[in-house]
Amino acid sequence: MRPTPDKLIADYKRDCKRQGLADVTITARMSNLRNFNKFVSASGIHLLDVEKDAIRDWLDELKTNRRSFDTRRNNLSTLSSFFDYLIYEELIDINPVLVVRKRYLKSYKEGNQRHTHKIVTVEEMSRLIRSAVDIRDRCLMLILAKTGVRRNELISMDVSDIRFEDQSIILKVTPKRSNRLVFFDNETETLLKRWLKVRLGRDKWNDNALFLSQRSSRLEKFGVDRIIDVHATRLGISDPQSKKLEDHFTSHCFRHFFTTHLIRAGMPRDFVKELRGDSRREAIDIYNHIDKKELKEAYLACIPQLGI
Repeated sequence: MRPTPDKLIADYKRDCKRQGLADVTITARMSNLRNFNKFVSASGIHLLDVEKDAIRDWLDELKTNRRSFDTRRNNLSTLSSFFDYLIYEELIDINPVLVVRKRYLKSYKEGNQRHTHKIVTVEEMSRLIRSAVDIRDRCLMLILAKTGVRRNELISMDVSDIRFEDQSIILKVTPKRSNRLVFFDNETETLLKRWLKVRLGRDKWNDNALFLSQRSSRLEKFGVDRIIDVHATRLGISDPQSKKLEDHFTSHCFRHFFTTHLIRAGMPRDFVKELRGDSRREAIDIYNHIDKKELKEAYLACIPQLGI
């Protein structure tokens, strides 16, 4: 007897957990997959019978509903992973997504150059952070700029993760990060301490989250995006109407700022990789043990000062 679509999706969810994928990634994949199943079920198509025409029709549906290029790409990435799982389980023989993605989902811009995230100067970053009236918003953007953490790493930070004694933050375990220790400097410490005092009056539910929403609960990713977008758009650093990725300023641009300016300041690349939490895949990396004291000294010497 054939498994139902719901069972296939539930089994795939368990497979994602076995792979160690982050909860937020699994949640997004399940949403994409259920929406796709609803779409093909309306035409009487079982998930095990999906062919390239159904994938192409789904892509058309996403475009009709004005879904962005990134949304369409993420949807097809989810489907491709799902059908690879079905092949692994010997339930199907061919992944129908591959030919559709190759033909219809090409990422390029004028001159066949790749999209790139916006890189701002030290002066622009300083102006952006100082423009925030709410000390929470100012502290949030400063930590992004000074640590290079990802958005999900930021919102999962707790007050107890901050270590003022050695100016460091211990991040939560995630599949993408190899190093959980990040540092901050004196100007970040000063603003952090100011925010923690203000935060006491906003913490109605005794929440340990470092950054709180207006409802006194942990700030979520959409809240972070809105904070950044409001300030960056007001200063003309971001253009929300543009279709070009390099015209938008997002949370990930802080990570690009962090990386770019550390390298420009002369920090060794293996040190930058360590601070970013990138996996060190080359054989020599396994034997290259980085001293934490030396890493922190290099960080303090190279991290841009923003005059906050």
